[in-house]
Amino acid sequence: MKHYLLLFIGLLFFSPMAPALEKASPDQKAEVHQRQQQAVPYSLDQTLQTFSKTVHGGVQHVIAKSPNNTQAIKLIQDHLQKIADEFRKGDFSATERMHDPNMPGLAQLKKAEADDIKFEYKALANGGQIHYSTEYPQYVQALHEWFDAQASEHGNDTVPEHSKHHATPAE
Repeated sequence: MKHYLLLFIGLLFFSPMAPALEKASPDQKAEVHQRQQQAVPYSLDQTLQTFSKTVHGGVQHVIAKSPNNTQAIKLIQDHLQKIADEFRKGDFSATERMHDPNMPGLAQLKKAEADDIKFEYKALANGGQIHYSTEYPQYVQALHEWFDAQASEHGNDTVPEHSKHHATPAE
């Protein structure tokens, strides 16, 4: 029994997932928030952003807090479409500028071939989403690490009725 406990503790502390679970410091969050505000065309204070992991990757939502803010909604949609297009081309430079080239999961994501990971943008009535999916376990793990780091550094807002439709394996 002692051997199993030691093995579990060793895996917990030396797992590649351990760095992704660390919480970003308040200073780090503030720095990322400032860089993000400079990189996006909409006011972060007027939006909510979520990073929800799924069986095959995850879904990123950015929505306007006010459904009547049509200008912010349009800016969110244009920005997410652009980001999804860049990711499809293997261009993660925006993420590197905002976070760090050593962001958990990023190096593995950059190794993916053109069709290894799908980046599907979808406009929503109140913003937009990018659905990230792959059948390759190494890229699922990389996406999950990347999502954990995103949520840690940006925060992960709560969006009513949001998580229900991502809780099934069918995603």
